[in-house]
Amino acid sequence: MAEHNTHDNIWGQLEQMADRLETDLQQQFRKLDRTAEQNQWKVIRAFQKHKVSDYHFNGSTGYGYNDRGREVLDLIYADVFGAEAALVRPHFVSGTHTISCALFGLLRPGDELLYITGKPYDTLHKVLGKPGDGTGSLQDFGIGYKEVALTAEGGIDWQAVEASMNASTKVIGIQRSRGYDWRASFTVQEIAEMTAKVKQLNPNVVVFVDNCYGEFTEQLEPTQVGVDLIAGSLIKNPGGGLAATGGYICGTADAVLKASYRLTAPGIGGEVGATLDTLRAIYQGLFLAPHLVGQALKGVVFAAAIFQHLGFKTNPEWHAPRTDLIQAIQFGSAEPLIAFVQGIQQAAAVDSHVVPEPWDMPGYENPVIMAAGTFIQGGSLELSADAPIREPYIAYMQGGLTYSHVKLGVLTALAEMAKRKIFVIKPNTT
Repeated sequence: MAEHNTHDNIWGQLEQMADRLETDLQQQFRKLDRTAEQNQWKVIRAFQKHKVSDYHFNGSTGYGYNDRGREVLDLIYADVFGAEAALVRPHFVSGTHTISCALFGLLRPGDELLYITGKPYDTLHKVLGKPGDGTGSLQDFGIGYKEVALTAEGGIDWQAVEASMNASTKVIGIQRSRGYDWRASFTVQEIAEMTAKVKQLNPNVVVFVDNCYGEFTEQLEPTQVGVDLIAGSLIKNPGGGLAATGGYICGTADAVLKASYRLTAPGIGGEVGATLDTLRAIYQGLFLAPHLVGQALKGVVFAAAIFQHLGFKTNPEWHAPRTDLIQAIQFGSAEPLIAFVQGIQQAAAVDSHVVPEPWDMPGYENPVIMAAGTFIQGGSLELSADAPIREPYIAYMQGGLTYSHVKLGVLTALAEMAKRKIFVIKPNTT
């Protein structure tokens, strides 16, 4: 009984704190609602333009020839993302696979890929590979790779970029989200400025953006500001929590065509590929995506506010503009980080009874702990959190199909941390 009363007391204090903070967040929430509204209208207008009807939701089998639902879906994505063409397929198994197809489509032996936003996300390291590694990586195929570290302030080191570009530089890579770095994610405006600068240095290079976690967080997408090609995952933002698998590539017609040849085969490209029973969920997920992204963004703003209130470092801070779903929270040691992630899992509707532990996950360079009580396995538009177990012990929280769920997750995680006496809620903090 005493333990139960203690829990009730902690929870009551946290709810009281949350109520007061939410009053201060209303202006920020209204901005997010406005962005969601504009993006929702943009998606609906694209559906209307292409006369979407229920027969577009019927999948195809076998080769998938003449799949009108698949063809119209590509047209809608191209319109929504302001691109010449799009390739939207359930055959992409992850964001990493989608990015890999894009890069292999664009690059040839002797070409060079230059990432100007520092080291990319961990799962892409094996795609980049090493010369002669025997894995079929980019460098194993004789494609060069360089990266330019960001400045101490988190900006582009243009002097180093210019020094690194040469006659072999074919593709400039930009990662929009922070990945596992303690840096700001890049806004679409910043990406526009990067693209313009790169094109000044060499108008023939192709600018590629890893757009994962960024879709619909702003009213413009990178392909609307001069970027040649973007790629992302349908189990993140644009799938709207309904797409069970898949990815998308949008950009110039030539770049998308080349990427399609890597997904299937040269000469076949996007003309085939059975969609089976996936189209309804992909269409409806896109329809829901702007609203659900808005809900997730409200959730991470709330998370930043309450953790900052309790003295933790967050990136971005609660009042900062948002350009992706990711909220980084620095814990300084493994114990509070693990407690936080386990608390997020406890708040899930699916697998709340599971206790996540750090493990050597394929594609990652350190043990990783992941809270993923999701309806779609790995669906990071749903509430989830993960963290590499390495200094300075940063957890990366993202997603949430409803604001209420994110709030519950954050409060549950804080209650778990308080229960383990990682921090004490003092009267003046509530």
